[in-house]
Amino acid sequence: MIKIAVVDDHDLIRHGLEHLLHSTGEFEVVLSGRDLGVLDGRTDLDVLILDLYLGVDEPCLTAIAELSPLYNVLVMSASAKPDDLVHAIRAGARGYVTKSDPAELMTTALRTVAARGFYLSAGLADILHAQLAAPAPDPEPAVRLAPREEETLAYIAQGFTYDQIARRMGIKKSTVDTHIERIRRKLQVDNKAQLIAAALRRIERGR
Repeated sequence: MIKIAVVDDHDLIRHGLEHLLHSTGEFEVVLSGRDLGVLDGRTDLDVLILDLYLGVDEPCLTAIAELSPLYNVLVMSASAKPDDLVHAIRAGARGYVTKSDPAELMTTALRTVAARGFYLSAGLADILHAQLAAPAPDPEPAVRLAPREEETLAYIAQGFTYDQIARRMGIKKSTVDTHIERIRRKLQVDNKAQLIAAALRRIERGR
C-alpha cells in the first residue's frame, strides 16, 4: 500500500480524495488534516499531497521548501497559473495537479511521485510547452545549451520519459541520455527533479 498524507483546508476536498484513494485498494491515507500540524513529525509516508493555498492568499512555498527534503510532495491546487507552477517546483515539489483534473490523473500522479518520479497534469504540461515555445527575450543566457539540449530539457520539463523524448525527437534513447548528461554538467544538477527545476528557472528568465 502507498501511504498518503493529505493536507488541505477544505473538508470536502479531503474527504472526497480519501474516498477516491480508498476505493482503489492501492493507497492508504494515513494522515489527513486542515494544516501541516497533522504531520506531527511523521516521515514514514510515500507522498504528501499538499494544497498550495492553505487558507491564505499566498502559496505555501516556504513550507514546500522545508518539507521536500523529508517528503515526496505532490502539490494540489485550484490554481493553474504558470507562476504558481514554476515556484512550487522550484521550491521542491515533485509534482503538480489541479483540482479540476480527472480523478484517474491523481492516482497516476501519486504512483509516479511515490516512485520518486516527477508528474505534471496534461493541462499544465501544455502551459509549460507554450511558455517554452515563446521567443526568448534574453539573447545571452547565463548557461548556453545546444539547440537539441534545449529541446530535450523542454521535454523533461513537461514530464516526458526518456523513451518518449527519444520518439518525439526521432533519436535513440542513448542519444537522449547523452544530451541529459551534458545538460546536467552544464547546469550543475544531479537528478531529474533538479533538471525540471532548472528548466523552469530558464522559463522564468526567458532562457
